[in-house]
Amino acid sequence: MTSTFRDEKRPGRRSGRRPGRRSDRPQDQPYDRPHDPSYDPSYDQDDDERLPPARFAYDRQTWKEILHLLANLPMALIGFVYVAVLVFTGAGLSVTVIGLPLLAVGLVGARQLGKLERARARALLGVRIDEPTPIPARALRKGARGGALRWLWTSLKDPVGWRNVLYEFIRLPWGVLTFAVTMVSLFVAWPVLGFVARLLTNADRAMVRALLSPSDDLERRIAELESDRGVVVDTAAADLRRIERDLHDGAQARLVALAMGLGLAKEKLLEDPDAAAAMVDEAHGEVKLALQELRDLARGIHPAVLTDRGLDAALSSVASRCTVPVSVTVDVRERPAAAIEGIAYFTVSELLQNVSKHSGARTASVEVWRAGDRLLIQVEDDGRGGARLDGGTGMAGLAERLGAVDGLFVLDSPPGGPTIVTAELPWRARGPKE
Repeated sequence: MTSTFRDEKRPGRRSGRRPGRRSDRPQDQPYDRPHDPSYDPSYDQDDDERLPPARFAYDRQTWKEILHLLANLPMALIGFVYVAVLVFTGAGLSVTVIGLPLLAVGLVGARQLGKLERARARALLGVRIDEPTPIPARALRKGARGGALRWLWTSLKDPVGWRNVLYEFIRLPWGVLTFAVTMVSLFVAWPVLGFVARLLTNADRAMVRALLSPSDDLERRIAELESDRGVVVDTAAADLRRIERDLHDGAQARLVALAMGLGLAKEKLLEDPDAAAAMVDEAHGEVKLALQELRDLARGIHPAVLTDRGLDAALSSVASRCTVPVSVTVDVRERPAAAIEGIAYFTVSELLQNVSKHSGARTASVEVWRAGDRLLIQVEDDGRGGARLDGGTGMAGLAERLGAVDGLFVLDSPPGGPTIVTAELPWRARGPKE
């Protein structure tokens, strides 16, 4: 008994096992020793000797900035030589016959150098700058009044060209400085080259924005107006073609049929008076239809009710022809200019046509009011919604026409409705002769 008690007090001696061993471990399972990789069958000693992948010390944008700084010197040399040869020579010879034309050509070429510099800054520095307004096309058009003198004067007073000349002139010393600093830093100041490149390219960005961007909001406004003028011209041409087509296919065809019918009735007047009377009745019906089509065409050009009684009566007349009930509210104390009034009328007219054809609405409303120097129009219906500017319902054309007169067109038409169209037009008071 004594020896048995002694063995239970000393478990380390039982069955020859050492303390800390797990008795339930299978005999064929190796010991788990994560600190000793030699016990892992998948361990490969070459993994300790494998190096991480090589990479550049700087990111992509930093290398772009370094490339831009290195390219400053050759680009500055090209620009300075161009300015010195063409522009300065033209300015020096301005007292002669060839001086001013040479200077004008140099300024036009300076515009192209500025365009190249903007593209370089866009690609390497990430600077997004709008292109300046081009020289007006009427000054370059052959046969334009003034001809060469107009082109010469327009080119000489071009502010964009002169700013590009200034940019190319001051870039030479800057290009030498940035090239030298970057090259030296590549070899002796590598750890701080990224900071140096960012500092120098920030100065480049400031130069590009100050001298190569459009002059001010006026230039951008001129570009917008030139684009809007093209829209107005295209719209007017499309309206003329529509009127010509309506006359040719509508009233003109009915008048030709009327003339033929009356001619046949004249021939049968003595032989068969009853047939002649029937032909005259048919011709009378054709005359009525032709008159109705002419009235509709005249209403499409400019309705008489709009000229005589204004927007309230004209829009009420349009609403009465809509296939759904339309409430019209016009809160305008005085009449706007005839052009603005006409655009507002045709905008509402086309929107109500869309309501009749595409919306599936039960009711609609039209509101017109003035807010400061803007004339606001809102047309709403409770239809199925889902209207889009590119949906083929004429919305895109309305937006272009309103934009051509400095107006706005906003469409809000979620699926399921309602559809709300808001249009804004600039307010111009009616003149004494309107």
